[in-house]
Amino acid sequence: MPDHDVIVVGAGPVGLLAACLLIRKGLDVVVCEKHSGQDPRTRAIGIHPPGLRALDEAGIGEKVRAEALALRGGDVLSRGRMLASVDFADDRRIMILPQRRTGTLLRERLVHLDSDALRLGCSAISARDEGDFARLTVETGGSHAELTASLIVAADGVRSPLREGLDVPWRAGAGAATYAMLDVPDASAVDRARLHCEPGGLVECFPLTDGTRRWVAREADGPLGDVDAFRAAIRGRTGVDLQVPPGARPVVFRAAQHRADRAVLGRIVLLGDAAHEVSPIGGQGMNLGWVAAQRLAHAIGDLGGTGAPDLRDVERRNARTARKVQRRAHFYMSMGAPVEGARLGAREWLIRTLGSPPLRGRMAAMITMARL
Repeated sequence: MPDHDVIVVGAGPVGLLAACLLIRKGLDVVVCEKHSGQDPRTRAIGIHPPGLRALDEAGIGEKVRAEALALRGGDVLSRGRMLASVDFADDRRIMILPQRRTGTLLRERLVHLDSDALRLGCSAISARDEGDFARLTVETGGSHAELTASLIVAADGVRSPLREGLDVPWRAGAGAATYAMLDVPDASAVDRARLHCEPGGLVECFPLTDGTRRWVAREADGPLGDVDAFRAAIRGRTGVDLQVPPGARPVVFRAAQHRADRAVLGRIVLLGDAAHEVSPIGGQGMNLGWVAAQRLAHAIGDLGGTGAPDLRDVERRNARTARKVQRRAHFYMSMGAPVEGARLGAREWLIRTLGSPPLRGRMAAMITMARL
């Protein structure tokens, strides 16, 4: 008999949600997380309606709604002119909550469901499908041990050691660029996002829950990791002179897109960023992982048999959804690329067209991840 029904590797938002959903199905689940503390970074901030439904199923949806800022809509500008304005229906709003807080709520829920489920400081070294069960080699406190389960869920991130150890090809998709991000106090922050699709490159501006705004700028003419360079880029593209607190520095990140060739390998399943990397422009990667985790939990039946669970349909559906979300993210990135001349005029015309009354509803549906 295996030690557990399911071992989840990785206590990020996707791994934690998957564990909560599986425990609620009555399964014996443990979560192995190599870090002892929580990630203090804000990281992802947008919870889309499909993601919120998954959080409802896990039992923390109401807590998220109580703490989050409900985004009322967004405006797209270029060269000081409003090109499009999209409003979200009350039941289709994007909820803004820093990932560190969402992660805390998920951890608390997991501990409430099973106080022994979370194992911190437990690093996964390798995974192997043994036919009747799966074996995970872990390191805890300098000592190696082996755990067995009917299913191993690898939710260990974009640089997944388990995926690499299983030799699963990691294919690059369209869409890659470098961005800088900085959260700045803003007492006038309102419940709308602003996207500046400027000739010099994209600038995004999102309200946060603590009276600050997140500014994201695409690198174009040079690096933006220095606060003076970042402020100059924002001022030059939007006319806004940011008042940055002393000591604050932009965070530079590379947005890219990849997909694993396989996400189900017998009794081992790749989930979330381990299965598909999606550009954070558009804010859809975390929610995509939650939708995939929800499908996995719904598909898993009795794990007590001798055969591996048939998850081929889940794998196909999740791969199809990932391709759709990556196409959307690539489109968003292309709308923020530095352009000039006739291409700039064509892009502004396209944005105006997409924001026109006949298409505005479809645009809102796409932004809020409808019909995944």
